[in-house]
Formats: sequence, C-alpha cells, structure tokens
Amino acid sequence: MDARAEEEFRVFVAARWHTLVRTAVLLTGDHGLAEDLVQQTLVIVHRRWGSILRQENPSAYARRVLVNENLRRFRRRRLVEVLNGGFRSDDPLVLDPADPGTPTDDLERRETLLAGLAALPPRMRAALVLRYFEDLSEAETAEALECSVGTVKSQCSRGLDRLRVLLGEPTETRQS
Repeated sequence: MDARAEEEFRVFVAARWHTLVRTAVLLTGDHGLAEDLVQQTLVIVHRRWGSILRQENPSAYARRVLVNENLRRFRRRRLVEVLNGGFRSDDPLVLDPADPGTPTDDLERRETLLAGLAALPPRMRAALVLRYFEDLSEAETAEALECSVGTVKSQCSRGLDRLRVLLGEPTETRQS
C-alpha cells in the first residue's frame, strides 16, 4: 500500500473507531472483546483497503466485516462462555449516561435493555443494533448482514417483541 492510501486508512480509523467500538460493545456485550473485534476488523479492512476505496463505501464495508467477524466469533465460543457471557454492569461505555448515543437515560432500563440484547441470538442482535442503534436503513442493514430486507424486517420485529416482553411493555396484538 502506498503512503497516500496508508494515510487515508489512518484517517478512516480515527474517524470511525468510536462508532465501531460502540457497535461492537452492543454486539458482544463486553468492552474488551469489542475492542479486540474492532482491531480484528480493521486488520481485514487494511488488507483490502486499496480495493475498498475503489469499489465500496469503507464504513459500510467495515461494518459488514465487524458483524461477520462477530458472528464467526460467536460460533466459535464454547458453551460455557455463552452461558456465562453478557453485558457487564461495570463497562464504562455501556453505563455512561452522558453519551448522546445511548438508548435511554434511565440506567436501570438501559441495563435491562442491554441484558435483553445479550440474550438474543447473534444475528437478531446484529439486526437490531445496526437498524436502531446505528440508524441504518433496512436495505443498509440487509447489506451489512448479507441477507434480504425481509429477513431484516422479521429479525427486527421478533427481536423487538422479545425486548418488549423483557421490559414489561405491552406487545402489539396482531389481528388476523
């Protein structure tokens, strides 16, 4: 990679680091794992940086790699990790009420929401995080997850229903 491309990559990392880490925390439930996941993602993006700049939106590509690497990591985890995993209540990124990107100001409700996210299957969690926390469109979420828009809609609908039950909110009644 030439010096110009290397500098463009450094600028990209500086601009996107916080957003990628926040997304990764929501996907993994652990700040340390999230940073490792982002570093792994950026290694992959760096290797393909020249072609990414010519072909695609680097942010969308990095987000897709992040989600795919998390799903790969989740598949490799041992059952013990799955049973003992989840969001840590002492994670400063998760509990920072001054963070304008947080889902709610009510810490108890946020902890419940984050615990609910952690209990969801990885693809459903990824769909919700990308759609509602990253504020991507259904099409952008589908592209990042490499699935159809219909799959995104159903995963988000089911995930939101599960979170509503967990939060004690009434679920939408479907009429036939």
